[in-house]
Amino acid sequence: MPSHRDRFVNIILIPARMASTRLPGKPLADVGGRPMIVEVARRSAAACVGRVVVATDDAAVFAAVDAAGFEVVMTRADHASGSDRIFEALTAIDPEGRAGRIVNVQGDLPTIDPALIRAAVDLLDDDAVDIGTLTAEITDPHERTNPNVVKVVGSALTPDRLRALYFTRATAPHGEGPLFHHIGLYAYRRAALERFVSLPPSPLESREKLEQLRALEAGMRIDVAIVDTVPLGVDTPEDLVKAREVIANVLR
Repeated sequence: MPSHRDRFVNIILIPARMASTRLPGKPLADVGGRPMIVEVARRSAAACVGRVVVATDDAAVFAAVDAAGFEVVMTRADHASGSDRIFEALTAIDPEGRAGRIVNVQGDLPTIDPALIRAAVDLLDDDAVDIGTLTAEITDPHERTNPNVVKVVGSALTPDRLRALYFTRATAPHGEGPLFHHIGLYAYRRAALERFVSLPPSPLESREKLEQLRALEAGMRIDVAIVDTVPLGVDTPEDLVKAREVIANVLR
């Protein structure tokens, strides 16, 4: 489905690695009769925003994605982060630099709504924005104090858009008002991704263990689209059961 985004030449890159300690072999786990990584690729393609490529360091993942008819590229096994993996993949598949927007979709989001991917890409329609990402308002009181739920602190630009000021595992900001759960899907301008991976880890990034703080500390602008729901990330066997249930309900 052609759209105004086509003129920007977007690439969706999905990093996938097998070395999960809590759920070994996660990318190849069955969800809805397909390997999880293939389901993520299907949903990414359904966003209709550009080329979809899986970046992996594992031959079995490569074979599964290739057999499903999706583009896949091998990367090194020693990357410190998914951002580094997608940058290696980008330079391999687009050495001419034709793609101006790069979307990083995590490979463990098999139930992601394609509309969320489009929402992140749309943030880059503003030329001042370096990186686009997503958030949803926290409705579960337990999430407000859970350090595993990363919060976005931002200034409201519109009712459904923030300019990020900080990301934290703490309960922030203090006082009455909504808190926002960060969703780790990113749309980068190519130049922003190139700069990001060239920078060393920043002090706040190291302290909070949040990679996106490196960009903020470097003065890069991150805008955040407020969406309705947080997609289910599959990190444990229990998460995998939930994902299978969600997909089974959709297929009924």
